[in-house]
Amino acid sequence: MKASKVAYRPVGMALGALSGVIAGAVFKQVWKKLGHDDDAPYATDPDRGWREVLTASALQGAVFAGVKAAVDRAGATAVQRVTGTWPG
Repeated sequence: MKASKVAYRPVGMALGALSGVIAGAVFKQVWKKLGHDDDAPYATDPDRGWREVLTASALQGAVFAGVKAAVDRAGATAVQRVTGTWPG
């Protein structure tokens, strides 16, 4: 394994945690903007319908995936600028 991959591993883990926090905040704001409650429904919430639960779940997945990809890409780009090699 290349040294750059080993060196990037802790950076990647930290960025993963950061992206989760950012994605959670982004999703909460998007859910509010769509005119729903402050909190997205849980799958087992008896007061919410299938459509709302599945819509929230799909939206949350899309937001998390998009934010994670953006943060990972930015981190890899920053590492390349500093080290001269792509970490992946």
